[in-house]
Amino acid sequence: MQALTFFSLLILLLMGLGLYLKSSPVIAVNSVWRLLTDSEWSPMAGKFGFSSFIVGSVYVTLIAVAFALPTALLTSLYLTQNAKAWVKKLVFPVLDILAGIPSVVYGVWGILIIVPFIADTLGPLFVDYTSGYTVLAGGIVLSVMIIPLLVSLFIEIFTTVPKDFKDASASLGATRWQTSRLVVLRKAMPGVIAAVVLAVSKAFGETLAVLMVCGNMVKIPDNLFDSCYPLPALIANNYGEMLSLPMYESALMFAALIMFVIIFIFNAVSRVILQHVEKSFKL
Repeated sequence: MQALTFFSLLILLLMGLGLYLKSSPVIAVNSVWRLLTDSEWSPMAGKFGFSSFIVGSVYVTLIAVAFALPTALLTSLYLTQNAKAWVKKLVFPVLDILAGIPSVVYGVWGILIIVPFIADTLGPLFVDYTSGYTVLAGGIVLSVMIIPLLVSLFIEIFTTVPKDFKDASASLGATRWQTSRLVVLRKAMPGVIAAVVLAVSKAFGETLAVLMVCGNMVKIPDNLFDSCYPLPALIANNYGEMLSLPMYESALMFAALIMFVIIFIFNAVSRVILQHVEKSFKL
């Protein structure tokens, strides 16, 4: 058991080491700082700037979490604290279906519904022109994808809160909303943060659905109605093609390494924050 446990950790180390070794040719020619901060992407000229891809990935992920988190949190509180039995029997199968739908279906839905809505209805209210294939479209599609995951995790977390806590709150005259907000949510806050970390990691690495609706233009988006090119889409679109170009494969592996490091750092920082939150939110 101990050997298998260390083997699981070893997989993470081997993955990071493999990505670094594959990325080393492009790192040897260009400094890491230049690769991360330069936005010029011209493989034919040997110029690989990743800042526009990083910014696009971060924007799409933040928008997705901003839409999905309040929706999933309030839905979960309602289902666990207030919903009737027939509502749960109706909603739970729907969540399972949404969680099982392939990402390409979400991408097609985004192309058919979200992109035209942004291009024809929402976009003209804010900008002169938008194609609809935008940062906002990617964020909306991605948020719909992670809502079932968040709701399922939140429901499991909220149901672990002891009933005695809720009964004690009700006996003091607290309303259902006050009990949900001040007792259930507070007691479950460490689990909520852990669930959000998992959802952000999943959202940051999502490929196909985002690739289909973001426009895939190499530029730093100025607003929500600009196109973007996230890191997963860059790898999916280009790996296997034009690998005869010098440094091209190495550059794509460096993109994968960037994603690996960002998610690793994000999870590590979240664990530190989680430890402080667990101490602060104890009842």
